[in-house]
Amino acid sequence: MTLGVILYGPPAAGKDTVTQELVKLANEYAPFRRIKVGRGRTDGYRMATAADVERLRANGDLLWENERYGSTYIVDYAALANDLSRSIPVLHLGQPGGIDAVLGAFPSGSWIVVYVWSSRSIAAERIEARQTGDTAERLAAWDATPPVDADIEINTDRLSAEQAARRIDAAVRLRGALPPVSPGNG
Repeated sequence: MTLGVILYGPPAAGKDTVTQELVKLANEYAPFRRIKVGRGRTDGYRMATAADVERLRANGDLLWENERYGSTYIVDYAALANDLSRSIPVLHLGQPGGIDAVLGAFPSGSWIVVYVWSSRSIAAERIEARQTGDTAERLAAWDATPPVDADIEINTDRLSAEQAARRIDAAVRLRGALPPVSPGNG
């Protein structure tokens, strides 16, 4: 069965940390590396130019695009379809429109949507600890990220990343994308 995981939520909610724990649980999980055009962190992204984005747009391969922190972030159809054929991609999104675009592009039941969030005060602490220098902008993005109806809701103030990953993994296994965990192996 083809299945992916969408981790949706505001900045500093814990999406990266939960993804790391999912990858530890099973080799089938793989972070989806969105395309990024702009400044800042490059780790975890496929860096591109504006010309690359125009080619994607012209080919009809641009599935979702958003701008934040002076950069453009893109989900491209071909890469996501390829990842779905080879692994259980874990896609990070922060806008409901991105979820709609992905769910609309792939067959029903292909995704488990997880709303990952934390309190604003915890998010502020995490953002400050990252020392990115744009705390106000990231908190504004936190404020602008509405909750969504999701298959799973995780509050990272209350659950560790490992507990969150195990909860997501259990849902993936229930959908039949991975075999059930046998006693003593999970």
